[in-house]
Amino acid sequence: MSSDTAPSVLETPGADAPGKATTFAQLIRAAAAAYGDAVAVVLEDGEDVVSQITYRELDERSALVARGLLARGIGKGARVGFVHGNGPEFAVSLAAISRIGAIAVPISTMIRANELVRVLRQSDVQGVILQRTMLGKDFAERIVDALPELDGQESGALRVSRAPYLRWIVSEGQGLPSCIAGLEFLTDAAATVDEALLAEIESEVHPTDQMVEIYTSGSMALPKGVRHAHGPVLFRSHTMRAMIGHHFGKRVPCRLPMFWVGGLMMYLVPGLEAGSVVVCTERTLSNSRFAMGSVLAEEDLALIRGPKPWWGLGMSETLGPYSWGDDFRAPGYPVCAPMDHFGPGYEIRIADTDHRPVAAGEVGEMQVRGYPIASGLHKIERSEHYTPDGYYRTGDMCTIEDRAEGRRVHFVGRGGDMIKVASSNVSPAEVEMEMQSLDGVHSAYVVGIPDKERGSLLVAAVVPRDGAALDFAAIETELRRRLSGYKVPRAYVQLSREEVPLLHSNKVARREVAKLMEERLGR
Repeated sequence: MSSDTAPSVLETPGADAPGKATTFAQLIRAAAAAYGDAVAVVLEDGEDVVSQITYRELDERSALVARGLLARGIGKGARVGFVHGNGPEFAVSLAAISRIGAIAVPISTMIRANELVRVLRQSDVQGVILQRTMLGKDFAERIVDALPELDGQESGALRVSRAPYLRWIVSEGQGLPSCIAGLEFLTDAAATVDEALLAEIESEVHPTDQMVEIYTSGSMALPKGVRHAHGPVLFRSHTMRAMIGHHFGKRVPCRLPMFWVGGLMMYLVPGLEAGSVVVCTERTLSNSRFAMGSVLAEEDLALIRGPKPWWGLGMSETLGPYSWGDDFRAPGYPVCAPMDHFGPGYEIRIADTDHRPVAAGEVGEMQVRGYPIASGLHKIERSEHYTPDGYYRTGDMCTIEDRAEGRRVHFVGRGGDMIKVASSNVSPAEVEMEMQSLDGVHSAYVVGIPDKERGSLLVAAVVPRDGAALDFAAIETELRRRLSGYKVPRAYVQLSREEVPLLHSNKVARREVAKLMEERLGR
């Protein structure tokens, strides 16, 4: 199954100069020329404007930081991390790093100390740009806590064994420790690199050069760096701009964090291309009520449903959603829309373990290839995630439905999340869907914990609706009426919404849920 649109078509009919860009430097310069003093990105707190930046200012400020990066030895292929919430500063850092051919590594603002160390080490970043505070969190303090070796060192000459390539960290505000320099570390140094040299450097950034590395993690996996080049990012921006309907002056609420591929590729980049006003708040849909890849409650779905297109599957490796459906949900498939359509540039197949297409009605893995697919994963052999003929193995288990209107694909569950119980496979999503239809249950998370007799013991963590009292005996009785016996959890634990462990990618950390269940059940 493939798209009818050739991936070599990198502009839409009647596209303006930003719509013809094939590198981020081209996009920033073209947008500044086309949209000038129109607001590009605004950070709001209710009706108050906290900060904003125009298209012209975005070009000028990112050029200043880019020249400072060059002065500090950052060039093509160098890796620079940055921690920013949604807002103008995120756009400035992304543009500054990528326009000179360096690799932008956006880091989650929700990341914890141990996760931060893993990302800094795995990504090989040479420098880090930090937002000082956000929602009561001090990121300068967090990075020092994560890397105690920083204590007493000077930014610009850092030597840290747990992040061996890291040489400098910059942030803003008063009272910074010596290991973190002020932003003038970059902006003052910019005077040694003139605009003419910056322009020459930008001219040597090509669509095939890596632009960004997005750090993501599955519910059962460690973080991995997903590589994307300039050309695919801009190609996807062109198509997403048209599909979502971004246009000049339109206010585009950025509901997802920009350090995730959703916020980056659905709102920020196509919004900048179109001349839209990308509207940000510090709080985004990032809590257990909106955990990606989970069965969501009906009232929570209503908050994010929005207008068509009703997105199906997407991931960091595919530069966001590559599929969508004519229906929002199909009976029996609660996690994502049935997939009737696939985006330009993607070719998909539902395959068995030998990578052969499965027949309609059978379950196989979604495999995707094409121009927008990640070129690879940092420090991971390509053969671990790609088939010999170039398909990315998504781990999403799907089935094909033949209909008079044509074929469509249904998502069944994540392959790594399937639980083997007494030699039978259980889809957590199926059990969670049934549980969440019961009175008093807001959310349910079904996991397996080790069991000598059954291999895995099926258990459920349950979040009640506000004010509800859960009767687990009644819940189990009703589940036995609805499901096969081996699909019914053998034990239940009540959790508050705040107790649900999340990864920094806002997916439920199912390993942590399983550990929590073992502790609460005394196993």
